[in-house]
Amino acid sequence: MKLARLAAAAIGMSVVMAASACGSAEKASDTAGGGSAEGALVGVTMPTKVSERWVADGNNVKAALEKLGYKVDLQYAENDIPTQANQIDNQITQGAKLLIIASIDGKALTSQLENAKANNIPVISYDRLIRESPNVDYYATFDNEKVGVQQATSLLVGLGLKKADGTDGDKTGPFNIELFAGSPDDNNATFFFNGAMKTLQPFIDSGKLVVKSGQKDFNTVATLRWDPATAQARMENIITTTYTGSNKIAGVLSPYDGISIGILSALKSNGYGTPTQPWPIVTGQDAEVASVKSIINNEQYATIYKDTRQLADVTVKMADAVLKGGKPEVNNTTDYDNGKKVVPSYLLEPVIVYKDNYKATLIDSGYYTEDALK
Repeated sequence: MKLARLAAAAIGMSVVMAASACGSAEKASDTAGGGSAEGALVGVTMPTKVSERWVADGNNVKAALEKLGYKVDLQYAENDIPTQANQIDNQITQGAKLLIIASIDGKALTSQLENAKANNIPVISYDRLIRESPNVDYYATFDNEKVGVQQATSLLVGLGLKKADGTDGDKTGPFNIELFAGSPDDNNATFFFNGAMKTLQPFIDSGKLVVKSGQKDFNTVATLRWDPATAQARMENIITTTYTGSNKIAGVLSPYDGISIGILSALKSNGYGTPTQPWPIVTGQDAEVASVKSIINNEQYATIYKDTRQLADVTVKMADAVLKGGKPEVNNTTDYDNGKKVVPSYLLEPVIVYKDNYKATLIDSGYYTEDALK
């Protein structure tokens, strides 16, 4: 009887250990939301389809996630904040195990993120940092201050104050310039503007650059929702009120290609872009097709290329690691404070695109075909 009891005990221990091992295996495969990572639903929300870069971002993220076996709900909010909030609420209700959010307004999603946290759903902030919430787990973006530095650098190079290698140019000025910034509800816009102004300010202080309108502070030069029509109207107003007679604009700091197109339209309607009155140096960002064509045609001077394929790849790797219970790779844990926490981030490198390097940068890399830019 004693031997029988010992045998039963041994069998019982074996069952317990087997169950324990089973439980550990299940735990290792659990998502942060408490379910299996395999086939998990991921909610992806993008700001708008108006900008071609967001279309590319959404498609790249969706395709990469689906290739890994995840289900994806991809939504565009057309720059309407309540629509984006509703989309995120719906994704949570549908049982999303992770959210990837490129926010319209970085401060407008607090309640949605609280709901995500309550349901144990991790959040990755995509390219635009979500602010004033502790419920942002990771951030994937480009080095946004460097983007601003590069925009300012391309302006200086175009004006001849600097050379592309960073050495001093042959020109001394003074040159009249005007400043534009991105949307005040987008955290990136301040990084871009601050990086640009850090680069331009010494030239303004020395008198080599003159902001003739006097409009220099971020709140004055910001462009709500990055809207090209708003930028065009402001540029037209600056021209008619400030640049009369022989006064001409030599350069414009523009933070985004769509804004650049609006600025160029205003300049064209006021006589710029002719043999007697050439285009000012106009910067940009995102290497959108229309602006690359404009650079090739000697209208817009430069843009900043941010390979959205790389951003999608980094974000999807983050999502995959989190969903499988791991920690994703990050390379910055100090600079991106959203007002409630420093969000662990992965930063990618931007590249300046001029007419003389667009082929090597955009076509040779496979980002665009040559036919797309004809």
